Amino acid sequence: MTGALICLDWGTTALRGWLVSADGAVLDRRTGGPGIMAVEGSFEEACHAFTGGWRAASPALPIIAAGMIGSRQGWLEAPYVHCPAGFADVACRCIAVEGKDLSLRIVPGLSWQAPDNMADVMRGEETQVFGALESGAQDGVFILPGTHSKWVRVEAGGIVGIATWMTGELFAVLRGHSILGRMMSVDASHDAGAFAAGAADGLEHGNQLTRRLFGVRTRGLLGGLGEAAAPSFLSGLLIGAEICAARRMPDIGDGAARVHLIGDAVLCQRYAEVLGMAGIAAHIADAEVTPRGLWRLARTAGMIAP
Repeated sequence: MTGALICLDWGTTALRGWLVSADGAVLDRRTGGPGIMAVEGSFEEACHAFTGGWRAASPALPIIAAGMIGSRQGWLEAPYVHCPAGFADVACRCIAVEGKDLSLRIVPGLSWQAPDNMADVMRGEETQVFGALESGAQDGVFILPGTHSKWVRVEAGGIVGIATWMTGELFAVLRGHSILGRMMSVDASHDAGAFAAGAADGLEHGNQLTRRLFGVRTRGLLGGLGEAAAPSFLSGLLIGAEICAARRMPDIGDGAARVHLIGDAVLCQRYAEVLGMAGIAAHIADAEVTPRGLWRLARTAGMIAP
């Protein structure tokens, strides 16, 4: 099959891409490109360098990109689309980028004003959710764990709500820059028992998170938690607290009995374990949801023939 589209997931720290056929099949993939904060020279030069091998035979091959490349720090800002939003709403708001021998559009992110008056946003994750829907996922709750964990509510095929938890970043800060980290082994491996114990604590007492965090220290001081097990306990505690809060949030996780997980396989498995402890079933999406979502958006935007 001949390539019809180049799909890029261009984030803060990494760039990855896929060569996709007209019917959405992934023909080739690349990783290891510079994230937006590591680009030397112009974004246009970086794009040409990363996609040049695919475009050598077809210089006019269209490119669609999602992620932080469309932020204020990126190539060109693609303004947020307000939720509720579906495929067509996002596709028609893609931003065309002008460049030499380049046909590129950037996918906008999404924003949502929650009932509790807090605003939330995301860039890139919406494309992964759309890819999962294209693969047959049903309406409901989608969780995308990571530095900033996203909970996304989908109804009638459209995204109607977003909520972000800074779980991954908080773990990194606490481990690397707080008093808790001084009681943790630098090279500790995953401790399943400690992780489960932390998760149980977070699920039960997530509304007291800052107090329960100090409990990580006191457990260590009083001999109840070793240095090698402490990072896993902290990870479980934070994930458990996230799930405790999200499952009680109206329009997001409230009443969810089953969720879809999208992201790194190991991290998704950890979330699935804690969700199971909370009585919530989890399905982990396949690894191709990003190019599938970008392909669907490109087709809807008229970049490739349906």
